Amino acid sequence: MASKRYLGVDLAWADPAGRVANESGVVALDDGGTVLAAGWTRGIDPTIEWIDQHAHNDLALLFVDAPLVVTNPSGQRLCERQVGQRYGQWKVSANSTNRASPRQAGVALLDALVSRGWSYQAGHEGPPVRGRVVSECYPYTTLVGVPAFGYDSDGERPCYKRKARRLPVAAWRPVRAAACDDLIRRLEKLRSADPPLHLESHPVTRQLITDASPLDDRAYKHREDLIDALLCGWTALLWGPPRPYPLPGPRAARGDPTPSGNDHRTRHGGPTSRWDGR
Repeated sequence: MASKRYLGVDLAWADPAGRVANESGVVALDDGGTVLAAGWTRGIDPTIEWIDQHAHNDLALLFVDAPLVVTNPSGQRLCERQVGQRYGQWKVSANSTNRASPRQAGVALLDALVSRGWSYQAGHEGPPVRGRVVSECYPYTTLVGVPAFGYDSDGERPCYKRKARRLPVAAWRPVRAAACDDLIRRLEKLRSADPPLHLESHPVTRQLITDASPLDDRAYKHREDLIDALLCGWTALLWGPPRPYPLPGPRAARGDPTPSGNDHRTRHGGPTSRWDGR
C-alpha cells in the first residue's frame, strides 16, 4: 500500500510582482515521521512545483501557514478572532486578514492548487482518507495545544518569533535564539511521540539539532521558516488517519461552551483547530 505524504509549507505571505519573494519553508514527511524532503522556495510557482514533486500520487495532505480563504471585506476573519479568544491565555493571537490586505499569496497558492486537482478542506468532516487535500495551519496553536511540547503547562507560547514590546532589539536577539534552541530540543523529543517526528532523518533538519540558532536576523528567519514548515507537516500527520488527534484543544470562547467549527472552514493547529469564516 502506498505511503501517504504529509507536507508542510510556511508560505511567504507576499508574492510581489517584479521583485524576489521572501523564502517559504517546505517539508515533506512520510507516515512514520521521517523527513523525506526539507528546504526553502521563493515565489508561488516554485512552491507549487515543489509541492507537486513531493506529493505522493493521490495520497497527500498539505498544511499551509498562510491565509488561504479570505472573503471578508474588512476586519478579521472569524478564525483570527477565535484564536485570541481560545488561545489568548498562552499569549497566542493572529494577524488580521481581509480582502484589502496586500499580502495574499496564500489565496493565489490555493487557487493554483485547486486548478491542479487539489481540494480544500476545512476539517469539519474529519481527516481526509484519499486524494490531495490542502488546509490552513497555525503553528502556534499546535505548540500550545499539544501537551507533548509542554508549553500548555508553561502557561505561555515560546518567544521564538515576536519581540517583547519593551525589549530592545539587541537584547531580544539572544533571547529569541535561546527560545528557538529550546523549541528545537522539544521538537527532537517528538521522535518518541505518536506520531513521531525524526529531525535527524534528513541532513537539512539535522542541522537544526547540530547548529545553534543564529543571532543575525536573516539567518534566523531562514531557520524559523523551516521550523514552522516542520510544525505544519507534523500537524498534518497528527491530524491524518489513522489517528486522528483531536486538533489542538482550545478553551471554549466566551459564550460558546463547545469548540465547534464555524461557517466554511477550519484553520488547523495542534490538537485543536483554528476557525475562520470566509
